[in-house]
Amino acid sequence: MTGPLVGLRVIDLTQVLAGPYCTMLLADLGADVIKVEGPAGDMARGWGPHPDNAENDAASYGGYFASVNRNKRSICLNLKDTADRERFHALLESADVLVENYRAGVMDKLGLSWESLHCRHPKLVYAGIRGFGDPRTGDSPYRDFPAFDIIAQAMGGLMSVTGDDAAHPMKVGPGIGDIFPAVLAAVGILAAVREADNTGVGRFVDVALYDAVLALSERIVYQHSITGHSPEPQGNSHPILCPYGVVATGTGAVALAAPSDSHWRRLAEIMGRPELATDPRYMTNDARLRNAADVYSAVQAWTRSLPTDAVIDRLGGQVPCGPVNTAADIARDDHVAVRRMIVEVDHPAGRPIQIAGCPIKLAGAAEPRYNRAPLLGEHTDEVLAELGSYPSTEPGETLPV
Repeated sequence: MTGPLVGLRVIDLTQVLAGPYCTMLLADLGADVIKVEGPAGDMARGWGPHPDNAENDAASYGGYFASVNRNKRSICLNLKDTADRERFHALLESADVLVENYRAGVMDKLGLSWESLHCRHPKLVYAGIRGFGDPRTGDSPYRDFPAFDIIAQAMGGLMSVTGDDAAHPMKVGPGIGDIFPAVLAAVGILAAVREADNTGVGRFVDVALYDAVLALSERIVYQHSITGHSPEPQGNSHPILCPYGVVATGTGAVALAAPSDSHWRRLAEIMGRPELATDPRYMTNDARLRNAADVYSAVQAWTRSLPTDAVIDRLGGQVPCGPVNTAADIARDDHVAVRRMIVEVDHPAGRPIQIAGCPIKLAGAAEPRYNRAPLLGEHTDEVLAELGSYPSTEPGETLPV
């Protein structure tokens, strides 16, 4: 691997989405990420879709796992086994970072608490990603509750303002309740690594899914504080900016934003309705908000008269806008190609698959390589041999508990 994080070693005890996405970001930037899995492996290995009926191959994995575990090495260790725990400590001797996403207390029961690891490996940065955080930074009443993306979206406020109305709260399609906490954890890890390089002392980094989604939903907090009311969903429009939403075209839909008065004047001119820019009912954003139904009606009357491509052609570079793309549309977009945001990786089933590329671009740096996600225990012998005096185990071997 190449990249700014070459030389950083990350021990990855995570599974499913939040933790693996975090460590994938670090791997994309050059870190050596060693994914430590128990004999059964990450539960997400079996989740699809699977190419070419690969779901029947126990040694393979589906698209879910492939997407967020690229550029990593996998080893099998049973952390309930004394010998394997010593192998794990040997790994930590050469590591800068440990990341796990168990519920609070699980690592403590294994004899691998932050406190014990900090005593033995004082420079190690230890990161935990949990549904409701760790008692070390704030003991949540929900600390023993398991959590997934949809739980974080619900409790963090995101669903309360997503959808058509308050009676029909709606989750966001992608797993933002896992992915945004993962990104924040990566930021926290890099900050703690920088500190450890300066001080020689590692730190415990804690990110809760609930907290991260609350931070993502920041607007609802100040709205509630200032108005005394909880914001509600309002479909594809915006409670503070107008126009700022999705409108129908003759062949589909576009997202359009003209909240500033200058953007609004430009939009009115392009629509052939310059009088809208001088009408007191629409001249300012506040005025447009008070008359939002009329604003959207006027805009949509124009957009519906044209195909999507024509709307984008006329507004592009003048007024912020974009088509509502499907996955197929994205795959055909020249932007995606030139930015390498869809990349091809090998798959154990025998044919390549496409996954989303790394969005972090570094000027002058080589594009990161994309190595396929590892098979379970694929690198056990390789990694343990690097430790020297610790005997290896067979890849995927079930070790005694």
